[in-house]
Amino acid sequence: MSLPNCPSCNSEYVYQDQDMLICPECSYEWNPEEVAAENALNIRDANGTQLQEGDKVTLIKDLKVKGSSQVLKIGTKALIKRMVDGKDHELDCKVDGAGDMMVTAKFVKKA
Repeated sequence: MSLPNCPSCNSEYVYQDQDMLICPECSYEWNPEEVAAENALNIRDANGTQLQEGDKVTLIKDLKVKGSSQVLKIGTKALIKRMVDGKDHELDCKVDGAGDMMVTAKFVKKA
């Protein structure tokens, strides 16, 4: 059984007491299920709607494809395959007519 390191002091000497995990070095207690929920990605579209994997989205403006002369037109639909915590692009999408590419969440709305 492998327990995660303490999120407070990064100690590896963590033990479990019922549902809680406890660090004996810094006395920090936490519920690992709550920490997993807090670490989940919170990505929102241009309207502030929460996005999930598998959602269908629509582009809200024309986007130039980096490294290509292709332009994705407003209204183009895409399917979110996965979401990543990136600096520039958060959504790994399958875009209609263009294939797989990364898209920034602020340029889409949930369809």
